[in-house]
Amino acid sequence: MGEESEAAEYATQQQSALPVEIISRYSAWQEVYSVDESFVGLRGAPEELERIGREIRQTVRRLTGVPVRVAMGATKSLAKVAALGIKRTPAMNGVLHLGRYDDDQMTRILGTIPVTDLWGVAGRSGKRLAAINVHTARDLHDLDARWARKRFNVNMERIVLELRGIPCIPLELIPPKAKDQLIFSRSFSKKITDERDMEQIISLYAQRVSARLRAQGSLAGHLSAWAMTGWADERTVGHSAQASVGLATPTDDPITLTKAARALLPKLFPVEGIRYARAGVVLTDLRQADGVQPLALFRPEFEGRGVGQALDKINQKFTTTAVGVGLGGMKAPPGWEMKRELLSRRCLTNWDELLVAAA
Repeated sequence: MGEESEAAEYATQQQSALPVEIISRYSAWQEVYSVDESFVGLRGAPEELERIGREIRQTVRRLTGVPVRVAMGATKSLAKVAALGIKRTPAMNGVLHLGRYDDDQMTRILGTIPVTDLWGVAGRSGKRLAAINVHTARDLHDLDARWARKRFNVNMERIVLELRGIPCIPLELIPPKAKDQLIFSRSFSKKITDERDMEQIISLYAQRVSARLRAQGSLAGHLSAWAMTGWADERTVGHSAQASVGLATPTDDPITLTKAARALLPKLFPVEGIRYARAGVVLTDLRQADGVQPLALFRPEFEGRGVGQALDKINQKFTTTAVGVGLGGMKAPPGWEMKRELLSRRCLTNWDELLVAAA
């Protein structure tokens, strides 16, 4: 591959959330594969692309302090093979393009890789492949692709072809579809019998679900609130209440949504003595924010002031309940919030909860 390829190369980068944004600067084609990995499409000769890979690695390290690997090949599967090579060979310094090897060298490389180490080959498939004397990536590379599809499935056929340098697994460039409804609901650590407590709960839940609404770039045209008792509560077993309201114009404004939720409160306490154990706020009739342009005459009072965006920035920097509006703005969690002392530590997604090993 000494000349520039007409087809996009595939590169896989081991990374964290912030490097996803950094790598997007280097390619118009990016698929965020998982929390620590992306595929991107690149064009160029192997030497040129390895130079870009070293730049990516240096930039991510400089801006985030996170060491990454950039592995490249003519297909996604070969990029994964390159990633295995980087792990085995520290001298690669975290960057490798398989295009630097000729056919004979690639044959020897594939012969050293157990078939179960390949991307997309699970342990169960590995046992079936071993039964037909396919033990290495080279063995799978030499397998008849159509027969592999007939004996296994279409994914196995694609892996065989990808190992030969034929792209069969395209980049997933289409972003995930936005949800058609959003819900925020929780159980309580104690029974809620007071309407004032429920007002605070509904206010807080409306603001939290509004943050999810803004995160996916949507507006809501309808809001519902519900509450139910515990299944083991002998006094009010099986009781539930639900109420809903249509919004004058689709919105993601937390103040507007909080007011709408609080207006439903009387319907949640039709009689006295109810002991609620759980409640929730639901947003439906969702649509993309960039496709709705209401006339100024019908725009909600606080729309356009960026209240929700300001809350999001503050809460992302500090905590999810650092600030809010009305009864939803609390300095400390209320006594009715779900007890979460026994949650497992988020050592893979939260710096403050990393595991500590003592030697």
